[in-house]
Amino acid sequence: MEQRNEEWKREQSRIEMIQQVIKAKLEKLQEHMGGLKEGVIELRRDFWKDVTINLDHPDDVIETFTSIKQQAELLAEQERNHRQSYQKVQQLLRLNQSPYFGRIDFQEEGEQGAEQIYIGITSLMDQEDEDFLIFDWRAPISSLYYDHSPGPASYLTPSGEIKGNIELKRQYIIKGSKLKGMFDTGVTIGDQLLQEVLGGTANTQMKSIVATIQREQNHIIRNEKSRYLVVQGVAGSGKTSAALQRAAYLLYRYRHTLTSENIMLFSPNPLFNSYVATVLPELGEDNMVQTTYQQYLISRFGKGFSVEDSYSQIEYTLTAMDEPEYKQRLEGIRFKTSVAYKEWIDDYVAKLSTKGLKFKSFYFRGELLYSSEEIHDLFYSFDTDISIPNRLKLTSEKLLKDLSTFAKIEREKDWVLEEAELLDKEDYLEAFHQTQKQEEDFDDMEQEERFLKKRIVSKHLKSIRRQLKGLQLLNIEALYRIFLLSEHVAGPKDWPEIYEYTIKQIDNRVIPYEDATPYLYLQDQLEGRKANTLIRHLFIDEAQDYSPFQFEFLRQQFPNSKMTILGDMNQAIYAHSIHAPTLLNAELEGEEKIVLTKSYRSTKQIVEFTRKMIAGGELIEPFNRNGEEPTVTEVDNFEALHKGIMDRVETLQKKGHETIAIICKTAVESQQAYEQLNKQIDVRLMKKETNAYEKGTIILPAYLAKGIEFDAVIVYNASEQQYGREMERNLFYTACTRAMHELHLYSLGICSPFISKE
Repeated sequence: MEQRNEEWKREQSRIEMIQQVIKAKLEKLQEHMGGLKEGVIELRRDFWKDVTINLDHPDDVIETFTSIKQQAELLAEQERNHRQSYQKVQQLLRLNQSPYFGRIDFQEEGEQGAEQIYIGITSLMDQEDEDFLIFDWRAPISSLYYDHSPGPASYLTPSGEIKGNIELKRQYIIKGSKLKGMFDTGVTIGDQLLQEVLGGTANTQMKSIVATIQREQNHIIRNEKSRYLVVQGVAGSGKTSAALQRAAYLLYRYRHTLTSENIMLFSPNPLFNSYVATVLPELGEDNMVQTTYQQYLISRFGKGFSVEDSYSQIEYTLTAMDEPEYKQRLEGIRFKTSVAYKEWIDDYVAKLSTKGLKFKSFYFRGELLYSSEEIHDLFYSFDTDISIPNRLKLTSEKLLKDLSTFAKIEREKDWVLEEAELLDKEDYLEAFHQTQKQEEDFDDMEQEERFLKKRIVSKHLKSIRRQLKGLQLLNIEALYRIFLLSEHVAGPKDWPEIYEYTIKQIDNRVIPYEDATPYLYLQDQLEGRKANTLIRHLFIDEAQDYSPFQFEFLRQQFPNSKMTILGDMNQAIYAHSIHAPTLLNAELEGEEKIVLTKSYRSTKQIVEFTRKMIAGGELIEPFNRNGEEPTVTEVDNFEALHKGIMDRVETLQKKGHETIAIICKTAVESQQAYEQLNKQIDVRLMKKETNAYEKGTIILPAYLAKGIEFDAVIVYNASEQQYGREMERNLFYTACTRAMHELHLYSLGICSPFISKE
């Protein structure tokens, strides 16, 4: 006991020494930053004073440009230095509160004595910047902490494998620079530390897990070889957290060649984007590019169509069972998301190589300039061995050449001069500046007139030029309509009804969600599309919601990207993904698959309750954190339902639970529940447009809760009527597994058959 106390004192003394080093470094940095800030302000204020401006002669213009460029580069360098210093200050402030969470004593082969390696969220060197006091959790040597127990161990460095022996492995809980806990442990992160982290309340932002990374999670984080890293993880297994730490690791490992702009995350919804937005900044990294698949589709379609979102589609599948076209719509959704449908499009494109393409007509001032038939004949005059996109390029080049000739002729027409006479004073002034740039003699009336005519005609032709340069010659909408009408041998038997529904939506300028990817895929196959080569690592969360067709589409959009693919087949909730192939279970060349079966989010009682809802649930391992048993309450009417939920919310609040979710099946049910409960309790309604949430009690549909955790979850109506169909099983499971500490289900009538009666 006395030895333990002495060890505790030594560790606390070291924390205090670290604080002194941090304090000294902060003072030095803040003094340096003050000078940098003053320099930046001074440079901005006096920017033009230090620039020589002379535009009298060409040589003077070049000298002026060089002067401006040098001044801008000097300012940018000063701003960059200030930003880097600010980031270092933020890292030091975080270290000051909790400098490290782990230690290993490692004796390298051939060395005398073991070195004490302290591990934290970032590295720290001594005041002379000679020796490491703390190692960054991403450093190669830190992998010893996550992957090995005391005894023989090794780690990989860029120069090779380092072998040795771990003599001690210790974990710390440090808060406010005070040592609160200290545990010597084996291979996995000890239960005491996990209990401390997991036993707290849920936050409105995802927490960093660097202090509690498990061995299997570390394998995900440090994987550098796999083209496709596929992670099948049960609810609460930490797969998303590990993926975000993986992004931080990659930015650290390849910091000289990789930036946050080279990494993109496809997340399930904007709310989730907000939920995970602080993880990378907490680790001292800039956030990666974050989007949703829906946002990506909208960015591609522009303003031509309204694109149905996946939430509208799932609302339809969960609520429109009585509508006449319901069965056919579901059949259409499943088929249009399949690889077979993609192959249909490929066959269609092959046929269009020889005939059948539909082109736009181009009009100039209300009169036909190039007819669709004229462009059609020009396109098919080129050799059919040339790909469609390349023939479009040749066609476009010919039309642009003709357009230049047309523009020269058009400038001499009366309408151009008439329009020139109506120009505003500002237009003349702009023309004057343009003339100066082009060394035109503005005193010469003929030159002035010629310049203005050229400008006016170019303005009218701008849209046509833009479309021709962008190879936007085809009528993609007409081609997709024809494709839907063409004969398909292997299609669903209800294809005529599916076609009719789709055409009706397109007539209303709406693209159904199941048609959005095929439509863009067809467009890309015909027009060609410059791939996104900037993104080198793509993270796809909730991958079970992506169809094989969507994955093939993404592979074409990001051909140079490695992919980290995360999901849980038990949370597949969309019509196309239930009992069907998805991105998560596709066979990919060059993939490595990691399966996570241990759930850390929920208490042991909640995991044991929820795993009975799904096939194979017995394989899910609960973390040994005890809590209250989930409850199931059946009521006879809405009045009793709302009374029970309101009483439960009050009880949960008194217990100190800060995030309470009342999870409904759909947005329609969420709205109805909100209208009733809002009269009696403080509650907020979350919709698909919601970008962030605060602590408190919220009502939301189950599909918006994906990936997020709450202190307590109340399932609004867990009845057989609401959750009785097999296709609703995964949605029900998803709702229940959001709970960290308490789960309470209310049922209006007989409860769902997915709830075990054992």
